[in-house]
Amino acid sequence: MIRRLHFFAGLIVGPFILVAALSGALYALAPQLEGMLYSHELHAGSSEQNLPLDEQVRRATNHVRTEAKDSEPPALVAVRPAPEPGATTRVMFTPPEGSSESDRRTVFVSPADGEIRGDLITYGSSGALPLRTWIDQLHRDLHLGDPGRLYSEFAASWMWVIAVGGLILWVPQLTRRLRAGYARRRAIREATLPLPDARGRKRLLSWHYSAGLGLMVAMVFLSATGITWSAHAGEHVTQLRAALDWSTPKASTSLSGEQAPADEHAGHAGHAGHADAPAGDAAASMPVDSGHDAILRAARRLGIDSNRVEIVPSGSKDTAWTVQEIDRHYPTQVDSVTIDPVTYNQVDKVSFQDDYSLPAKLARWGIDIHMGLWFGLLNQVVLFVIAIGIAGMVVTGYWMWFKRRPKWPRLKTPTPGLRDAPWWGWLVVGVPAAAVGWFLPLVGIPLVAFVVVDAVLVLVGSQRSSGSGRAPRGPAA
Repeated sequence: MIRRLHFFAGLIVGPFILVAALSGALYALAPQLEGMLYSHELHAGSSEQNLPLDEQVRRATNHVRTEAKDSEPPALVAVRPAPEPGATTRVMFTPPEGSSESDRRTVFVSPADGEIRGDLITYGSSGALPLRTWIDQLHRDLHLGDPGRLYSEFAASWMWVIAVGGLILWVPQLTRRLRAGYARRRAIREATLPLPDARGRKRLLSWHYSAGLGLMVAMVFLSATGITWSAHAGEHVTQLRAALDWSTPKASTSLSGEQAPADEHAGHAGHAGHADAPAGDAAASMPVDSGHDAILRAARRLGIDSNRVEIVPSGSKDTAWTVQEIDRHYPTQVDSVTIDPVTYNQVDKVSFQDDYSLPAKLARWGIDIHMGLWFGLLNQVVLFVIAIGIAGMVVTGYWMWFKRRPKWPRLKTPTPGLRDAPWWGWLVVGVPAAAVGWFLPLVGIPLVAFVVVDAVLVLVGSQRSSGSGRAPRGPAA
């Protein structure tokens, strides 16, 4: 039964996994491609940093206002100061009408002389430039929008099922050799490594098994982390994390209540109460798109020490500014602090080390590894090799099927069917399958269809056998 499930699932889901693997391999190379294609925008042309951050923001704001002419200029959303000498500062505004909610119009400014080095649409918290965004959307939804997301969810939902099924099918390969009297080391070697002397389908099968064993953990990991981005199963993941209090904590921006003094920056402030902002004209006249240098200095005093930060101005005089670290390399730096724009005192702070639960940390690390961010280039290379390996497994799977494909309409029907399974088998397998099928709808619905089709094939095969007086033949796979 597992062989049939592995075979039919691979046959149907294989094309989706192949596309996801190849587009994922391309995404693993995206940062380097991005660096070459957008070198002018990413590099300031000089390692000098002569201009204060506020002046850089003013230059970017004037640029977008000039571009807007008589129309309403875009609103300032966030600022990412140059993370290192020679890099540009990113000043981000609301995107053009019709863009995604995650899009930002980003102006690249040289800290050396204020030159506008570029004006591009960036995407998501990673700040992906257009090329990487295009590859990301290819990997995510084939550029088909929400309907296209079903393809990646289908692939992610089934890849771990296929991987675990393949492992179960590998076990008899090992036990058969042990029962035949092979030495344990030889049995494990021959069952695990490709057989150099094998020919034809047997050689393909040995390579398929070897790749599957080597990539099984990676396939389960990519499947689990990929599901978090999916439409239907991803919603269940979000609900589960919220119910178990595994969500990512977020610093409060409310200015009501008492706040921590500005020098209280050692460790976490315990989500201290918040201070009322000074009333009167001083607070009312405080522009929400200025004071970036002062806010950044205050954040440094409050323990935000990463070179890669994002400054989010307050939306009104009743809310605080946010400075958050955006360095997802190891060690992860994603602390955030909210700051009163008048007193520059701390309003709230979230520390990755102290305030993230272990599941929230694992989720953060898992997503970053999936995106190739955690260990930088090493992470990217490993992901590329894994993706090519998964694509190779799909190809060898189809190649093996082609060598033993059935000749329609002489379709060989497997026996026995599910109707012959004992009641306890239904409980042991059926109950977990039902739970998984509910949590992962694109596993549950096809699985029900598979059970129905399997039962119909067995029934038709039994009737044909009864009519011809012969027993039904074995599985074509």
